[in-house]
Amino acid sequence: MRLEGKVALITGGGTGIGAAVAEAFVNEGARVCIAGRRREELDRFAGRFPGGRIAVCAADVSRTEDVRRMVEDAAAFGGRLDVVVNNAAMGVPKTVVDTEMDVWQKVLDTNLTGPFLVMKLAIPHMLRAGGGSIINVASVGAIRGLPFAAAYCATKSGLLGLSRQVAVDYGPQKIRSNVVLPGAFRSEMFDRRLEETAGVAGVSVEERLKTMAAPSPLKRIAFPSEIAGLFVYLASDESAYTTASEFVCDAGVHALDASVLAG
Repeated sequence: MRLEGKVALITGGGTGIGAAVAEAFVNEGARVCIAGRRREELDRFAGRFPGGRIAVCAADVSRTEDVRRMVEDAAAFGGRLDVVVNNAAMGVPKTVVDTEMDVWQKVLDTNLTGPFLVMKLAIPHMLRAGGGSIINVASVGAIRGLPFAAAYCATKSGLLGLSRQVAVDYGPQKIRSNVVLPGAFRSEMFDRRLEETAGVAGVSVEERLKTMAAPSPLKRIAFPSEIAGLFVYLASDESAYTTASEFVCDAGVHALDASVLAG
């Protein structure tokens, strides 16, 4: 049990990568508090794990009081707080010109201010626990850009700098801060978008999936469970000498020349 005795808070923990990480953490002995805006979704996921290993907290990371309550609930659930995974995020498919100011602010509040608030309020608990691990979830879009994702990519790039700053400021107190940059992963949101784009292109879902996966060296789209092991490593004491680092998990797409992707 690589996480035995540890207590973790995961935002956006009811679906996708957050849910896969929560399951992996529980399987490795951790107690986990999952947070998100949809209580029913959280309860449905937590119900799969009897024995009180998972607690839920309905909260919006863009609201300070919600974050305060979420962090306090997580610390109370396990009596301490050792690991934070900032996974909650949103994206709006718009360019800079198309992005309305209220949309820009909403994405900023969720993707960058949200992790800032979580870390601001969680770090004092982690200091009392003698240190801990913060894992921020960015995106490959933070380092190479994505079409029609101006606000999303900008906030994810900002998260890289914020995470490094936390690593520098709190490393002496044994708090580590790292970033995972996922590419495309199968999830409910991804599958809905897959069906939509397949319909627009007039092809089957299977054909559309093959087209999307074709540029990657691995020639496929991953499932969230295939990245969860990295989070276990970063949360565990095995990564005690790892901080201010960025881990790209996108099947190697980031290594390709832009012309290959365009072709």
